[in-house]
Amino acid sequence: MRAVVVREFGPPSVLKVEHLPDPFAEDGQIVVALHATGVNPVETYQRSGSQGYDRHRPFTPGADGAGIIESIGRFDGPGPVSRSGVALTAGQRVYVSGSITGTYAEKCVCTPDQVHPLSDSLSFEQGACLWINYGTAYRALFQRGQAVAGDWILIHGATGGVGVAAIQWAKLHGLRVIGTYGTPRGRELLERLGVQGTIAHRDDGHLEAVDEVTGGHGVDVVVEMLANLNLEADLDVLARGGRVVVVGSRGSIEITPRRLMAKEADVRGLMLYGADDRELTEIHAAIAAAADAGAIAPVIQESLPLSRAADAHEIVMDSPSHGKIVLTP
Repeated sequence: MRAVVVREFGPPSVLKVEHLPDPFAEDGQIVVALHATGVNPVETYQRSGSQGYDRHRPFTPGADGAGIIESIGRFDGPGPVSRSGVALTAGQRVYVSGSITGTYAEKCVCTPDQVHPLSDSLSFEQGACLWINYGTAYRALFQRGQAVAGDWILIHGATGGVGVAAIQWAKLHGLRVIGTYGTPRGRELLERLGVQGTIAHRDDGHLEAVDEVTGGHGVDVVVEMLANLNLEADLDVLARGGRVVVVGSRGSIEITPRRLMAKEADVRGLMLYGADDRELTEIHAAIAAAADAGAIAPVIQESLPLSRAADAHEIVMDSPSHGKIVLTP
């Protein structure tokens, strides 16, 4: 099979496609033949060895993917089941939430907990967007942000993969959304997704518009994609008891604690892989139910062949986001 391999940390050019032996399913394992792979910012950090990532090399990046179960190893008992309790069988359409071997490849090896039935309402490319994007957004809004129907939500970078997922979750649960964007195309995307307010994040004093949109209430939850730039300003637009959930950051920042004190507000960190078994089961059950109901539909910004993984990393980090970048092995 072909797979992207990182043998040394560095720029996107270190992502090289190599021919590797086809993987096989050992006892308790599943091999998935991937039809699409999701690309995420975290993989650029793993590739470069930055942001505290120092993986053993060589490795194949990737945690998102969708395809068909190719083979299943021996299991004690009746066979593997997903977190939702659905039996997993060869030939089944699935999405993965991580893998043992990495998803920037034509095939990957997974544990049963990493394999989930893919709704017929979604394509393989959309399935490759589910775990990191929709898992992160769900955890940010509900498990960490404790959002409830009627709350005002501010999503920074709302046109990216996690942002789009957060908007769709918010609409499904009766939340009111303000999204920030960077390009006219981004604004069109947000309007098409049906947010209550849009803000151009490159304008000076852009968050001043929050007061007008919310009628002076402020926002109950901020989904923060770039805390090192926005966190201090976020504190000014929070409602009393508001929560900022930090999804991403590329550096440090100094904040004024009295702004938190005055509103009895919270800043909460999020790591998707910090979710416990109960929370993971909740996330995947919510994804399955929403997908089957047609309530979530990932937006694909661009689909590239596996050989262009380096280009995908450049786009993810340096270009405006309008959905998700996927690779098609």
